[in-house]
Order: sequence, then C-alpha cells, then structure tokens
Amino acid sequence: MLKKWKAVMRIVLLVIAGAVVGVNLYSWNAKSLMGNSLPMPFGCGVAVVLSGSMEPTIHIDDLIIVTEQEDYKENDIVAYQSGSMVVVHRIIAVEPDTVITQGDANNAPDAPIRKEMIKGKVVHWIPGAGRIARLLKSPVATVILVGGALLLSELTLRKEKKKDEDELEQIKAEIRRLKAEQE
Repeated sequence: MLKKWKAVMRIVLLVIAGAVVGVNLYSWNAKSLMGNSLPMPFGCGVAVVLSGSMEPTIHIDDLIIVTEQEDYKENDIVAYQSGSMVVVHRIIAVEPDTVITQGDANNAPDAPIRKEMIKGKVVHWIPGAGRIARLLKSPVATVILVGGALLLSELTLRKEKKKDEDELEQIKAEIRRLKAEQE
C-alpha cells in the first residue's frame, strides 16, 4: 500500500511541475510572440492585479479570473488590453460600439475603448493569491519546482529499488538455507 502511495505522489508531483512549466511556456509565448498579455484559452484567463486602481474592491496581488462574455453592461468589472498592459476597471457607461471604464480608486474615467478590446468580465478574485502565481511564474521557482519534483522522484525510486534488492537478497538467502537443509 505504501508503495502505491509513493508512486501516486511521485506522479502528482510530476504533473504539478509539468503543469507549471506548461502554463509558464504558454503565457510566455502568448505575451512575447503574440503580444497577448492576457491569454484566454477556452474563454477563460487569470491575471494578477498590479495596481491599486480598483481598490477597495480588488487589491494589488489579488488573482482575478476573467471569462469572455457575449455582452457587457454598466458596473461590470472588465479586463482589456491597452498596449502591453492589461487594465482591469469598471464599466461606467456603455455606448453602441464603445464603453467607458474607470478604476474605483480613480478620480477620472478612462478614454473610451472599443467593445472588442475587452478580454472578458472579472467573475471572481482571490485575495492575495497573485503573490503565489507571480512566484510560480518566475524562472527560478519553475526550475526549483521541476528540479525538486525530479529529485524527489529519483530519491523515492532509488529507495524503492534498494528495498526490492534487499527483499530479493533475503529470498535468495532463504533459498540457499533451504537447499543447505535438504542436502
């Protein structure tokens, strides 16, 4: 039973490490090669809030979850790309082709943006989780996570192999003892 548990944990660690590497590569590719600061695979994306423009509603280092919508209405909190930055502000006015947004902490509205610039609506946010996301996206953390997962996997495999070899040696010793008794 313990052997199965270790095998499952090894697989879980490798899957987590693989997922972190995959997400980081996907994000890097989307941002640096495609100029897309908020990739939205399957109509959903996540981002870390980097400014206080939406306080007290959403704070710096909150992790936001954004989903594409058919239409947007006044008071929706939306994410849109402005240059290489993602802006997360509240819609204060909707016009036929444009919307006007404003950060909750800002005194003035933003310039109108075309509706098609909107990536999606912020449907949920997790306070403070952005710190962890930013840490996991760093190259050093990725290398440490992957290296740690591989090291733990290798160590548990070696330990299991040693245990199996010891058990095999005990079986051989028992066979030799039984042969010696029969002779």
